[in-house]
Amino acid sequence: MLSSGSLRGLVVFRPMALLKRRAKNTESAAPAKKPIRHSGNRTGRYVSPTESGRVTPRTPKANLSSPRWFGRTIIGLLIGGVVVIALNYLHALPGSASAWYLVAGLGFIFAGFYMATRYK
Repeated sequence: MLSSGSLRGLVVFRPMALLKRRAKNTESAAPAKKPIRHSGNRTGRYVSPTESGRVTPRTPKANLSSPRWFGRTIIGLLIGGVVVIALNYLHALPGSASAWYLVAGLGFIFAGFYMATRYK
């Protein structure tokens, strides 16, 4: 068994002892701040999340559908793009085969896909 005299050379980790040893310097310490209070009285009255602006209210179900022409336009753009590309490869368009016809056909197709992602 170790005696108290033999423990002097050992390093013992005691975090609470470190806190007690620290000298308190009151001159360099910052003054205690008052707690931050919100302006106005916020207690006692219930405010709904939509009224306070934390939640966006849902849109009515009547406004969630797309117009009737939207679906027809999507189909028209997709089919039109495929037709322009096919006619370009068949050399049926004026000015022979051109890369600009391919760009136009792909543009129609991309526009059709973009509209399809917005369809409700």
